[in-house]
Amino acid sequence: MDEIRWRPTFPVMTEFFQIEWVQRTILIVGGVLVGLLLERVVVTRAHRIAKKTRFKWDDLIVESVRGVPTIWLTCAGIYLALSVGTLDPLLASTVLSVLTVVLIGSVAIAGMRATGAAVEMLSGRAEGAIGSLTLVVNTARLAVGVIGVFIILQNLGIDITPLIGALGIGGLAVALALQDTLGNLFAGVQIILSKQVRPQDYVRLDSGDEGWVTDVKSRNTTILTFPDGNLLAVPNTLLASSVVKNFSMPRKALWVSVEVGVSYDSDLEHVEQVTLEVAGQVLASVDGGGSVEDPVVRYHTFGDSSINFEIRMQVREFESQGPVRHELIKRLHERFNDEGIEIPFPIRTVLMPGADGA
Repeated sequence: MDEIRWRPTFPVMTEFFQIEWVQRTILIVGGVLVGLLLERVVVTRAHRIAKKTRFKWDDLIVESVRGVPTIWLTCAGIYLALSVGTLDPLLASTVLSVLTVVLIGSVAIAGMRATGAAVEMLSGRAEGAIGSLTLVVNTARLAVGVIGVFIILQNLGIDITPLIGALGIGGLAVALALQDTLGNLFAGVQIILSKQVRPQDYVRLDSGDEGWVTDVKSRNTTILTFPDGNLLAVPNTLLASSVVKNFSMPRKALWVSVEVGVSYDSDLEHVEQVTLEVAGQVLASVDGGGSVEDPVVRYHTFGDSSINFEIRMQVREFESQGPVRHELIKRLHERFNDEGIEIPFPIRTVLMPGADGA
């Protein structure tokens, strides 16, 4: 039998890897794989570590660069592939321009993410926090995006001076065509800067609508109405020109009043003592009733059938007044019955001269 001899295939493999398109493919695929590996191992692990720390800026940085390493390393692989062999100059120039756009664009996207998150974080920490406002966050992101576009145009050799002039002329025409939209936009900015209406504030408009402010957008401010829970969109210009009562400023705590009338035969000192005792118990036991102010009783009217007085109690926030008032009326009615304090029915005596001789 003929002896079968093993022949090494290394020369064949070496020749294969010397082919230009093979080398380019390896560089590009290698850049993608290294980018995905870096994203999978380093960025993911950094995200887990950042979650465990109290410092919030590290979370912001990690979330902002998510996906960017893969793009950069892929671009690096494509750039190295251009140096293999000879390529058509026009093709190489076009690819380099595309890589420039992608790299600067990825940096701009990361900057937009970081800027939006930073605005949300800083506004949440600031005194009189405005919360996460769509208008503020989107405006900050848009500003970074516009800067990124200008940098891309400059790197592509495009003169942006005529573009800026054209934008100025075109902006005038757009402003005339979009008067209502721009009016709402600037009114929204005014609402945010004035800090008189903020997210999570409970407000009442002069139209009678009331509820919690959920967001201030470029066109309108959204309000979650109470008690029906519907979403009300109020144009910013209308809100800026309306009379708005904000129950959350300068503090969320507010006073609740309950009107009561007792018989003319009642001992008013005893009525006041019992009422204050019941009101104190309600504030101490009902959720939302805890406050630093003691309840107050004030007699104010000699009515047709009763002496009327007002019970004033401070609750923590607007939505607490319903449960507190509900529980006070129940307990006060029960306690008045136990103490023999009469809450008379409305009675009016009408005397008619000459009625006896009729």
